[in-house]
Amino acid sequence: MSNAHSETGGGADQGALADLAKGAQQISLAAPTRSLTAPPERTPAELEAIAHEAAERLADASAEEVLAWAGETFGSSLAVACSMAGDTVLAHLASQVLPGVDVLFLNTGYHFPETTKTRDALADRLPITLVEILPKQTVAQQDAEHGAKLHDRDPSLCCQLRKVEPLNATLAGYQAWVTGVRREDNALRANAQMVEWDASHQMVKLNPLAAWTFDEVVAYAEENLVPVNPLLADGYPSIGCAPCTRRVAPGEDPRAGRWAGLGKTECGIHL
Repeated sequence: MSNAHSETGGGADQGALADLAKGAQQISLAAPTRSLTAPPERTPAELEAIAHEAAERLADASAEEVLAWAGETFGSSLAVACSMAGDTVLAHLASQVLPGVDVLFLNTGYHFPETTKTRDALADRLPITLVEILPKQTVAQQDAEHGAKLHDRDPSLCCQLRKVEPLNATLAGYQAWVTGVRREDNALRANAQMVEWDASHQMVKLNPLAAWTFDEVVAYAEENLVPVNPLLADGYPSIGCAPCTRRVAPGEDPRAGRWAGLGKTECGIHL
């Protein structure tokens, strides 16, 4: 996401974005009528071959085209990961192609109230199946074992326990997953492809928004009345857990507010 013109990205209208976050909750989006179908069982080798073929064929495809292919290919074995920030547009796009699609939300126990409210609004308005993923331990249980505020002392371990491990366990039940990764997020994501082979999870990974700018995300949300996290209009172009996220100053990398001062910009999910 580009921060060249504003704290929320290249010239986005913060007022319009804030109005959208409030007003979209009053809009009911009609659910298309299409049932989920189960794909054939596939080995990791077969899935890898599918990924490589599609990566070349869909390299310049639109987000809608990528998701249409994914819906036809993977059906009920496709999951959409959503952090309930600007990537809510991804859930909307996927639901138009595959109504009832599983949308995965990692409830770490540390989210901003605005994030959980966005989750609720999205589940109410879209034809999706919201799958809330919980860590093995509550925050209190983790504090008892590792000490309070593990995120301050060892953020990588905290992310591993509350994000990476729970998501890995859930993804094991799918053949493909869809993410909101965009190339302009940071240097680590600059080469993200529309379709990739995810060797870590042994599954197909789709990044339909890879070529989108922050302003394009906002414009799509406005045009389609998709609920978005209001923090996007308050200087948070990238939103994670509250203790590890701060506002981003004009000109900073969009993910500079994540784990600020710790030399860390990724939780480990996409590494």
